[in-house]
Amino acid sequence: MNYVRTGILMAGLTALFGVAGYLLGGASGLLIALGVAAAMNFYSYWNSDRSALAAHDAQEVDEASAPELVRMVRELAGRAGMPMPRVYLIHEDQPNAFATGRNPENAAVAVTTGILRTLSYEELAGVVAHELAHIKNYDTLTMTVTATMAGAISTLASFGTFFGSREQRPNILVTILVAIVAPLAAMVIQMAISRSREYEADKLGGEIVGNPVWLADALAKIAGGAAAIPNEAAEAKPATAHMFIINPLSGRGMDSLFSTHPDTGSRIAALMRQAAEMGVAPATSGFAAEAARGPWG
Repeated sequence: MNYVRTGILMAGLTALFGVAGYLLGGASGLLIALGVAAAMNFYSYWNSDRSALAAHDAQEVDEASAPELVRMVRELAGRAGMPMPRVYLIHEDQPNAFATGRNPENAAVAVTTGILRTLSYEELAGVVAHELAHIKNYDTLTMTVTATMAGAISTLASFGTFFGSREQRPNILVTILVAIVAPLAAMVIQMAISRSREYEADKLGGEIVGNPVWLADALAKIAGGAAAIPNEAAEAKPATAHMFIINPLSGRGMDSLFSTHPDTGSRIAALMRQAAEMGVAPATSGFAAEAARGPWG
């Protein structure tokens, strides 16, 4: 159902883009809109991972610099039947994580130093599994495209007065209406897609790690940390907020129209139901021995 919903929402975003272009410039406006979208998507397709990682000053690590983390990612990627992604560390006190990349062969998982200090081994495994689920489901590409389309719609609406000749330019009221409504509608659709994909990544992440309770516990801790500890890099570049496992801009867990993430309580409840269906307890996987070593730090 989430995949169907995502497809419908992306179709709506594309239709909105075309309508905005047509209202502002007729057939020529539609062509210009499509050209802008194609150029922006081409750029973001090849550069979205580098841009996101650079925005948060993420540093790539390997088995020499972060052996336990890299080994964890490798093991979970093997469980998920996918290529080993690159692993990055963000020197940020707020506990959080995200994945990026256009496909599983060109992907990266980034975690903050704050999350290593906050979570147990098992809980961190749940978070990594969630991020790998995003990669396996191509959510990283989906969210890049939707973010780019939303940005293109806003750009298109901002320059609406320049469409067409002086005689063919749209009515000023139409231009103002498009400039206000189109970006707002695009943002709502983008956030709805993001929320839909989070639930699906939680579910698959719980399957990959073998115990959804670990991810549920991690979400509760991360949400508390995000509410108490500001993330200055995310505040400076709020367009990246939807990438994180928990919204880095606010600790409010509201499943509202403008939220980039689902309500954390709703996500935890869904994971606990999944755990009950799987018949698992908090410590039934091979990660239990590693978890006995305590929190990361």
